[in-house]
Amino acid sequence: MTSVAAAFVQRGKKIVAIGRNYAAHAKELNNATPKEPFFFLKPTTSYVKSGGRVEIPRGIIAHHEDPGPVELGLVIGKGGRDIPQASAAAHVAGYTLAVDMTARNLQDKVKKAGLPWSAAKGFDTFTPIGPFIPKTTVTDPHALRLSLKINGVTKQDGTTSDMIFRIPRLIEHISSIMTLEEGDLILTGTPEGVGQVVPGDKVECLLADSNGEELASLDFSVAAREGGYEFQA
Repeated sequence: MTSVAAAFVQRGKKIVAIGRNYAAHAKELNNATPKEPFFFLKPTTSYVKSGGRVEIPRGIIAHHEDPGPVELGLVIGKGGRDIPQASAAAHVAGYTLAVDMTARNLQDKVKKAGLPWSAAKGFDTFTPIGPFIPKTTVTDPHALRLSLKINGVTKQDGTTSDMIFRIPRLIEHISSIMTLEEGDLILTGTPEGVGQVVPGDKVECLLADSNGEELASLDFSVAAREGGYEFQA
């Protein structure tokens, strides 16, 4: 029987996305470097598997940018609350490759009004997701390369060694606020590199180890959504 963690896309309960966890990316967007991790939640209904299609609602400007380009995903295998950094590794089942899409104009509008921006992150298909990677296949999750191409042009190429807050600290912080459960996904942040995607685009992402060996790939197309939500400026 497949574990909940290995089937996290179908059986996981929440997506916890870390923002501004790479100093260069925070600087790129004129954001202050955080003094402790901060995060937001996304619904698991936003998953779309590799080979699928991201659907952009009418009037939406969709970005793969803060906090939203290609990211290392961390899959929880053992739940817990108030998990200390020293034992955080025991709660990790594996990893994945993900992209956190943002409805940029909707986010800007609601932030200016002092309103929550869950909708800007929570559209169906706004979390393209790669395969589950067992923990045993990754020697050092802080020595991985992340890259993203749009229509064959490299838009991001960075390394997880540049994380401000490393994985044990992220697990400690999140679990001090809310219980982590098996199958939960933590998106650990993204290197610098921002940009818009539009219908017709083809996006390719790659996760590799320090020797350049591929660990996972993720690709998806972009299309206009028919019906549903329409952005009003």
